[in-house]
Amino acid sequence: MQTINRAIEVLKSFSPEEKELTLADFHRKLGLSKSSLQRILNTLVSQGLIDKNEERKSYRLGIELYFLGHLVEKNSNLMSVAKPEMKSLSEFFGETVCLSIIHQNMRKCIGYVASNHELRSLTYIGQYSPLYAGASAKSLLSLLSDYEVNKLLDSMTLEPITKETITDKEKLKQEIQVIREQGYAMSKSERVVGSFSISAPIKERYNKDFLSISLVIPTARVDESKIELYIKLVKETAFNISKKFT
Repeated sequence: MQTINRAIEVLKSFSPEEKELTLADFHRKLGLSKSSLQRILNTLVSQGLIDKNEERKSYRLGIELYFLGHLVEKNSNLMSVAKPEMKSLSEFFGETVCLSIIHQNMRKCIGYVASNHELRSLTYIGQYSPLYAGASAKSLLSLLSDYEVNKLLDSMTLEPITKETITDKEKLKQEIQVIREQGYAMSKSERVVGSFSISAPIKERYNKDFLSISLVIPTARVDESKIELYIKLVKETAFNISKKFT
């Protein structure tokens, strides 16, 4: 079991910022001995889960993971329900739409449709971010009970990510209450400078997961005359997805 856990840690070491890693990188990130890491890497390479570049002595995620991921997406009832609604919203505005859940007390992106513009907000499946910053995170918090919100916030420090990040817990709780009442959250440069987002909580849970849907736009491209339309269609998208879970 320990070997399996370590192999999973190795696979999860990769990210969009670190697509290629060396043995020394894994050792630095995971703190495992190089001999143990080498055995794990050799096994993963033999199964096609990791590819090795012999010239650079580095590793990348393998093609087998692509096939497995494709199977997950095809068999996921959640994505089969949510993706058409996400695409419709994205195509209407030409902007990025992201589906998020609460996972390990963080906000996690589990699906997105990218903007068709060259300048767009960077997101990716599996992206984690703090549960107190940004519209998608605050939408997710609004789905929790007051007790759950208090317990969660008591366990964390609200570190400023940008100068717009809410770091006062009482102020954040007040905003969560407003989000519950109006049915959406809005943020501007709270987590990513230059990014504007409107998010709506999906009221029906999928299995046991809390979900939110977000429209993400670079601030330079936000049309102030369309704010109410952004809000209306994001809320409608959340409602349409929610209906399909009942």
